[in-house]
Amino acid sequence: MRRMNVGIAQFAMSSDLAVNLDRAEAHIEQLAGDGADVICLPELFASRYFCQTENPDHYALAEAVPGPTTERFEAVARKLDVALVLSLFEQRAPGLYHNTAAVIDGPRGYLGKYRKMHIPDDPRYYEKYYFTPGDMGFRTFDLRVGRIGVLICWDQWYPEAARLTALRGAEVLFYPTAIGWHPEEKDSHGVQQHGAWETIQRSHAVANGCFVVSVNRTGFEPEPGGSADEGIQFWGQSFAVGPDGAVLERLPESGESTAVVSLDLDLMAEQRHGWPFLRDRRIDAYGELASRWLDD
Repeated sequence: MRRMNVGIAQFAMSSDLAVNLDRAEAHIEQLAGDGADVICLPELFASRYFCQTENPDHYALAEAVPGPTTERFEAVARKLDVALVLSLFEQRAPGLYHNTAAVIDGPRGYLGKYRKMHIPDDPRYYEKYYFTPGDMGFRTFDLRVGRIGVLICWDQWYPEAARLTALRGAEVLFYPTAIGWHPEEKDSHGVQQHGAWETIQRSHAVANGCFVVSVNRTGFEPEPGGSADEGIQFWGQSFAVGPDGAVLERLPESGESTAVVSLDLDLMAEQRHGWPFLRDRRIDAYGELASRWLDD
């Protein structure tokens, strides 16, 4: 039996970057002690979610990848003998920035990175102001315990991204995430919004016969310059699902929480034998998917 013990660290971020990094390291140490092989942190965990507003001062949060944060956590991963998925604000060059996930594998160190491909632009999610879409394609990383794919937040709504990553052999799709409710919309749309978010990712697991792990923030982060009740209430509820779409673990909505989920990677073959979606794909008929829209 091949197993990957996945550590999920769901927590809230403060305005103090040093506190956030220390908190992340503490969660990693705890999860490693609980037996995790691979640990994923939420999207852009080093700071508050600065994309709520368009402010050029926030570019000062960016850094090279690899760079200072990956170097710090390489030492942590080496000491604890764990793999890490870290979502960071990457400065590639002055005026050129990405939302980037770095992958570190224990004593092997930094393996590489994935740059977020799909960039949203919505109220309080003004990511197009900060991030250039990724240009590295969809990637997988061979860890000592298995092959993973990494996608980031808004990528999770796109079946094409999950499919192409799975076709590269990903056994587990990781989604570092920062998503939540606008408090003024929660009562009217909250249940539907959260349900859609979880459903689409469970469908990626089913359609591709692989595991999916989504790691979200929690807590309320005020909108800079707004009133005290304006901002994003991150809905937490990080989760892991199996290749049949069944939820293996779901963390609570509020409060910092961690979990180690043991994934039986051999279940993928069993699921794909029973539901052979990859076998029955009509790859000769999908060329039009590269079109923006199909006009008559």
